[in-house]
Amino acid sequence: MSGEPGQENYGRAAAAGVIRYIMVTKALSVKRLSKSFGDKIAVDNISFSVGRNEIVGLLGPNGAGKTTTINMILGVLEPAAGNIRIEGLDIGSQRPLALSRTNFAAVYAPLPGNLTVYQNLRVFGLLYGVRQLPERIEELLMQFDLSPLRHVKCGVLSSGEQSRLSLAKAMLNRPLLLLLDEPTASLDPVTARAIRRKIREFAAVGSSGVLWTSHNMHEVSEVCDRVLFLSHGRILLEGDPRILPQQHGTGSLEELFIALAREPLAHGAA
Repeated sequence: MSGEPGQENYGRAAAAGVIRYIMVTKALSVKRLSKSFGDKIAVDNISFSVGRNEIVGLLGPNGAGKTTTINMILGVLEPAAGNIRIEGLDIGSQRPLALSRTNFAAVYAPLPGNLTVYQNLRVFGLLYGVRQLPERIEELLMQFDLSPLRHVKCGVLSSGEQSRLSLAKAMLNRPLLLLLDEPTASLDPVTARAIRRKIREFAAVGSSGVLWTSHNMHEVSEVCDRVLFLSHGRILLEGDPRILPQQHGTGSLEELFIALAREPLAHGAA
């Protein structure tokens, strides 16, 4: 019996250590990341982070380096320089473990059209090693209003239904980092609003973070806690999307976006 208080204190200390680690460790940490394709610099020495329960918008015109950045975080592209950590795990030296903590959805990456809704979720669930997979699939089918479509092949789904399925697939493994590349592009306002609500709910629960790219500035202002403006591979501005416009003398986030796209070097120097 005399050893029990010491064991109890050790258990409390260990639990406190885990809590401190979770609170301090970012969902995503990017340090001095660079990538070139031949003579073209796609990403130029950028650093940023995504905190837990935070939605960060990665903004910029086409060709700014957003998708290249996401592909490096996903391990699809190898950085020329820099460091990426997912929940403290280095993607270079701990790749499988780091990537097991993330997931991804994008309108340009549809799921296999010859598989049904259920089959797609089962295949990706097996790839991610999701525990209690049948129960998790049923939970997501209900959460994303996909139960009536479980036996429908994805190739005949509407764009809104495909987006809901892609997001359900991205949440299969309860990722600690969720990467979304224009998840609501081409969706009608009602469907887009529903998708945004699901993502906000996901970020509010647990300890996950979200990195989101979008060209819809109204959407970004509504959803994101913080935004990064990327142009020519460099981060020009960072801050709260609801405050940044007035800080830089524009009437809206969309006006600031246009100004940065037109004169990125001037704003970067400022």
